[in-house]
Amino acid sequence: MTSLNRRFTVAPMLDWTDKHCRYFHRLLTKRAVLYTEMVTTGALLHGQTERYLSFNSQEHPLALQLGGSEPNEMAQCSVMAADFGYDEVNINVGCPSERVQKGAFGACLMAEPQLIADCVAAMQAKVSIPVTVKNRIGIDDQEDYAGLQHFVSTVAEAGCKTFIIHARKAWLKGLSPKENREIPPLRYELVYQLKQEFPQLEILINGGITSIEVCQTHLQHVDGVMVGREAYQNPWILAEVDQAIYGNTVTPLDRYAVLEQLLVYIEQQQAQGGRVSHIGRHILGLFQGLPGARQWRRHLSEHMHRPEADLDLFKQAAKKVLDVSPPSL
Repeated sequence: MTSLNRRFTVAPMLDWTDKHCRYFHRLLTKRAVLYTEMVTTGALLHGQTERYLSFNSQEHPLALQLGGSEPNEMAQCSVMAADFGYDEVNINVGCPSERVQKGAFGACLMAEPQLIADCVAAMQAKVSIPVTVKNRIGIDDQEDYAGLQHFVSTVAEAGCKTFIIHARKAWLKGLSPKENREIPPLRYELVYQLKQEFPQLEILINGGITSIEVCQTHLQHVDGVMVGREAYQNPWILAEVDQAIYGNTVTPLDRYAVLEQLLVYIEQQQAQGGRVSHIGRHILGLFQGLPGARQWRRHLSEHMHRPEADLDLFKQAAKKVLDVSPPSL
């Protein structure tokens, strides 16, 4: 088990943070804690367990995010996670989609803190790896701070020591998941207040974080930050993390050197029957902010889904950036 320092974490993002995405992110930061996409207990108990839980050993430190609410099932899946070598199991109490609500997990469970406490207790009784919770500041018409305070205090009494809090409410009716990530106002001050009231807990903040400078501001008030869309769409932000957030003395990364490492990985995956598009879609933002980045994205997007796509495709796309942006960038 890898020791966890959650000062910087990359959010679990459905359809995005699969094992290929995480391998790419790990090339950029050795210290950030990475999270899987949400995996439901049903998928693990009745589906292809190996498919959902397999990962590359280089991805550590790595957490599995679980979607579910039945304590015994959550405990069984936690054992699976520990057996596979995950460093943490995280409970999803933040996703607002209707599909998730019908499955009785996600943000709707903010209304059932005792049930989440029961899940935490059952899981911790079976595994030694940390069990953490990712939740919203509230749902629908819940009182702003009072509901959040009650939820956290109830779950903490069951033994949960780490809470990752998306600083927006979730509106379970009337807003799509995308709108729930953008329309409800960010209330960072409520998360700060929570840390002040529960200094013994590890409190991470999530939502709308777009730069290392913003991360450092939050870290004056809470224990850690979780970055989602910005890390995916502008992944080079992760290259700053080890030095700026963790204080490591690191050799500055070069985007082309990262691509060279990715090409080795892509070749390995292709030899195992993988498709280059399954990896290529995650690295469209590698050259974000540089001249030629648009041509890189366009070339990959137009060609990587073709059956004949191979390593040469990535080299051709990179040349469009290399011609206008030297490797020192």
